Amino acid sequence: MDESEREECVAAGSAAGFTAGFAAGDERCMEAVYRRWRPLVHSLAHRYLGDEREAEDVTQQVFLAAWHGRRRYRPGPGGLGAWITGITRHKVADALEARTRRARAAEAASRASCGAAEPPEGPARQEAEQVLDRVLVLGELARLPSEQRRVLHLAFYADLTQTQIADRTGLPLGTVKSHMRRALHRLRRSLPEAARATR
Repeated sequence: MDESEREECVAAGSAAGFTAGFAAGDERCMEAVYRRWRPLVHSLAHRYLGDEREAEDVTQQVFLAAWHGRRRYRPGPGGLGAWITGITRHKVADALEARTRRARAAEAASRASCGAAEPPEGPARQEAEQVLDRVLVLGELARLPSEQRRVLHLAFYADLTQTQIADRTGLPLGTVKSHMRRALHRLRRSLPEAARATR
């Protein structure tokens, strides 16, 4: 796509034009795609999440995933809009799962802090330590960069392979592997330190 076609795609907003430019990696056409579908994506995210900040985060994640996964886009019956809507559904589901995990972590932390300072030996103490371990892990996961945290979540909580994670997120497989390696390395360093601080 030459310069005049790019400008025409952005100025005219031609669906076929900016879809082709978007799939080819043209940043101007990506801007046109973003302007055209952002209101729909944000509206869907806000409807299901009921939170403006989360809806805005999901909207950004959707277009980032669309950009990273653009080479896998194949025109279908609903066109690019249907493809982006599908990504939105996945991102909203992920945000709802993350919200549930945060609520569980807060509940577990509350139960742990309300218990006896030194639970007796035996099953009760083991359960309390397991709760504390889960809280520590969730806390350290929350400190990871968002993409690393997402890759680990999909691998360990959704039981997806690295290839499936790449398909789900739109990230290149090499990027998924890199995020996984860096996240695990960081957790190996940070978890023992966090555990020592609580013992």
